[in-house]
Amino acid sequence: MVKLDPSWLEPLQKEFDAPYMASLRNFLMAEREAGKRIFPKGSEWFHALDATPLAQVRVVIIGQDPYHGESQAHGLCFSVRDGVQPPPSLVNIYKELKSDLGINPPRHGHLESWAKQGVLLLNAVLTVEAGRAASHQGKGWEQFTDAVIREVNALPRPVVFILWGSYAQKKASFVDTTKHCVIKSAHPSPLSAHNGFFGSKPFSRANAFLESHGKKPIDWRLPESAG
Repeated sequence: MVKLDPSWLEPLQKEFDAPYMASLRNFLMAEREAGKRIFPKGSEWFHALDATPLAQVRVVIIGQDPYHGESQAHGLCFSVRDGVQPPPSLVNIYKELKSDLGINPPRHGHLESWAKQGVLLLNAVLTVEAGRAASHQGKGWEQFTDAVIREVNALPRPVVFILWGSYAQKKASFVDTTKHCVIKSAHPSPLSAHNGFFGSKPFSRANAFLESHGKKPIDWRLPESAG
């Protein structure tokens, strides 16, 4: 069931072997045996780590939980499967992308092309029960994803952390700002986007930092077709 790029296996092995991870596995198995539906599907729980090898991480975007609606979540934060209407937060991300870089939004919400360029789209919690937001919080995922962030923070090269909202900012509060670039703003949710997300220019700021350190910028344009 575990599917992730091999570059993450060695640094995270101690997490997979830890007691909390065994407890998390038992919880997820019990939920399934009780007939509860879990999103995303098991092969996509670690999709963020599968799509973006550790050595290729250039930008980290942190979300909170997977989408809990039908056919939405596929293991990348803020991203939805092809054919699924972009949720409101992603619509606002697209609006800021247009304002910041003049990039027109695609008709889909599939962010795989960002992940393949080195944008780690990491949720703090990697599973959720269908129709029940935040239902898998406090079960162990947060400890695991803290370890993921620590591995990126320990890289010898600079990385950009884009932290939208207080939850993401608290989660990555230990990131070394003397080495890495940390871009903070309000969350893109319709409830908060007008309080500092719109106009924050995270995409151009991330690229400016990468280029200033001799790194290739992210092509934030998304293909017109997610396929």
